[in-house]
Amino acid sequence: MDEGALRTGLRPRQMYFLMFLMTLLTLPIVVGYLWIFISTFSRRTHGLIPVDIEGRPFRGLTLENWSFLWQDPNIWKVTLNSLILALGLTVGVVLISAMAGYALSRIRFPGRKGFLALTLILHAFPSVTLLISIYFVLRWLARIPVVGRGLPLIGGIGYNTLGGVILVMVSLQLPLGIWLMKGFFDQIPWDVERAALIDGASRFLVWRKILLPQIKPGIAALSIFTFIAGWNEFLIPYTYMTQQEKSTIATYINSLLSETAPVNYSQVAAVGLFQLLPVLLFFVFTQEYLLSIFSGGMKGGA
Repeated sequence: MDEGALRTGLRPRQMYFLMFLMTLLTLPIVVGYLWIFISTFSRRTHGLIPVDIEGRPFRGLTLENWSFLWQDPNIWKVTLNSLILALGLTVGVVLISAMAGYALSRIRFPGRKGFLALTLILHAFPSVTLLISIYFVLRWLARIPVVGRGLPLIGGIGYNTLGGVILVMVSLQLPLGIWLMKGFFDQIPWDVERAALIDGASRFLVWRKILLPQIKPGIAALSIFTFIAGWNEFLIPYTYMTQQEKSTIATYINSLLSETAPVNYSQVAAVGLFQLLPVLLFFVFTQEYLLSIFSGGMKGGA
């Protein structure tokens, strides 16, 4: 019996069957990624085989589909916008979730359980049901001098600004982030915290210098999870940013698709792969932190 079977308690035949089943289920996804990669360097494809205009197999390889990197300066603007969106979302969600998670885990106050239940209800609402109401809120925020429209990098926090999109996405991601952070704080024993409080340390000092270093895996995991969500987001930027120079990579890809003009799907695949590369790198190098989200989030009690 091999080591993997001993650790899982399964017989070798059961292990092999599960591995075969997992391979079978993931095969369509792997084939899809392989097609995207081949298509980005091909003029046309027949399945996974690149062909030229005359249909001859294994011909027609080209770098023409990647010409947007040096011919379209707008791609770097939308990439920067996506980066600012993802980083702003990550900082906002992690900071607020860490503070709220600590308060909900360590402080017993009236309405605590009701607040936790409310955050779950808010997380259950799909963002598409709130688009119209959020639109009116952002239009009102845009009327505020300087803050609404006039901040560097993000433009402001109103309608048709990158800051407004960040504000909306932070509010939509907070319920999940708060529950995850509360789960990690629930796992930390009270002993060290009580000793620091008895010695005269404030709650903020205890949170910043004692508890946060102990939940670094949780902070890292939530940061990665939130960054990927912000980098790939399409619906919110597409709805609340109307100018092309303020768009993100996801909305840029959508602009390449047209109902009236022919679509170069090989170029669409190239831009999609360009967007996908940072996400793939995150998954390759941070799988351990991503898995620790679930171990931290599931052990927290109310």
